[in-house]
Amino acid sequence: MDFTRLFDLPHYQKELQSLPDCLAAKRNGVWKKWSTDDVISIANQLSSALLNAGVRKNDKIALVSNSRPEWTIIDLAIQQTGAILVPVYPTISEREYAFIFNDASIKIVFAETIELCEKLDGIKSECPDLEKIYSIDKSEHWHQWDSILTNDLHNDLESIKNAIHPHDLATILYTSGTTGNPKGVMLSHYNIISNIKATISIIPFELGKPVFSFLPLSHIFERMTVYGYLAVGNPVYFASNLDTIAEEIKEIKPYFFTAVPRLLEKVYEKIMARGMELTGVKKKLFNWAHDLGLNYKEEDEGKLKLRMARKLVFSKWQEALGGNIKGIVTGAAALNPKLGKIFSAAGIPIREGYGLSETSPVISVNRYEPGGYKFGTVGIPIPGIEVKIFEDGEICIKGPNVMKGYYNKPDLTNEVIDEEGWFHTGDIGEWIDDRFLKITDRKKALFKTSGGKYVAPQVIENKLKDSLYIDQVMVLGNNRKFVSALIVPNYE
Repeated sequence: MDFTRLFDLPHYQKELQSLPDCLAAKRNGVWKKWSTDDVISIANQLSSALLNAGVRKNDKIALVSNSRPEWTIIDLAIQQTGAILVPVYPTISEREYAFIFNDASIKIVFAETIELCEKLDGIKSECPDLEKIYSIDKSEHWHQWDSILTNDLHNDLESIKNAIHPHDLATILYTSGTTGNPKGVMLSHYNIISNIKATISIIPFELGKPVFSFLPLSHIFERMTVYGYLAVGNPVYFASNLDTIAEEIKEIKPYFFTAVPRLLEKVYEKIMARGMELTGVKKKLFNWAHDLGLNYKEEDEGKLKLRMARKLVFSKWQEALGGNIKGIVTGAAALNPKLGKIFSAAGIPIREGYGLSETSPVISVNRYEPGGYKFGTVGIPIPGIEVKIFEDGEICIKGPNVMKGYYNKPDLTNEVIDEEGWFHTGDIGEWIDDRFLKITDRKKALFKTSGGKYVAPQVIENKLKDSLYIDQVMVLGNNRKFVSALIVPNYE
């Protein structure tokens, strides 16, 4: 079979190879596993319960939770009814919840914790469409999501699923709203499926090999990645929380995961701190391997020096990430080329990618095959899309992954998708070697000093963040005589 809707993925996996640990997470210190059959069965039961409760096609249902297996199961179940999932971050304010719930006319909410249920109940009077709040965690005072599961499947479930078209709306993703109220990005099954198929065709996934997930599923980057794992038959192990990543990654021994650059920066900083504590021959070996890594090139693969460095020093870096890592893909922010080089030298190939919520999300990614990557770039455009750099330097794209538009905001949609169908990303870029895309800055981030000089702050920020003593940095200077930087030191 082929998959054309997102909820087809577990069924596709079952035909490929049914897994005993399709999804897994720790419960009371032990890994609880959901098989492929469990995921299909529970999703069908929840779909039936929602249909019995009166949920109909195009109803909006919110999911407010950190990443966990139940997140994916609830997501698939909602899709099967023809309703539209609206994932919301658990950390936003009551004002933002009220805005999103009213803008999307949210009917039902699944909330992870008792505290979130209470927080959302506090705004219920402001949200006239909100009918029900279900808790994912066990609770005596709130309806639990699994308490409504029914073995009596809805008579029309299969016909309702069959009537859902690939171009139907699957989800609405509200952007962070840093410059005003959040905008709801409308993505269809087709938008996201096209991105899944394009990315799994260029990333060397392996059937049955475990993967680790700790980025938020509320963001399309990790959500699409987990869909990809379902499609290729990878057991997905979810981190309990950010504090347990280092411990759990050693237990799972994953062969692949996605990350944001900041997490890899922190791993690197810890390694460097340990290296500074070494003395004598060990310190000399560490520094030698580190210098070798900073100057790593693809042509170094197979050379004696690199093989020795991996055996004597970098093997410990690999052990810290479980020992089986074959690849990491980063997104959401710029990766310092230094990190890409040194981790790749250590036998942990990191590949930087690029995309936006509006593009489902991947636009380009560095490849794993020889000659398919270039540090300091976001790689080669994925198959099936067009990428063009306009005269003002803005990166624009066409393709099946481009959103249907912003929910309830046709005027804003027309601002970013022009009459010829090009989506304007707002990012400034250039081509390297005529095939690798390089992001130079955000169009809105460029500023001009009072002396008339244009400044691209990201380049300066990345250079400053090379320092172990700097944790975060923001470059300022719009309409000022000089450029300055607000720096948060790394106090440790």
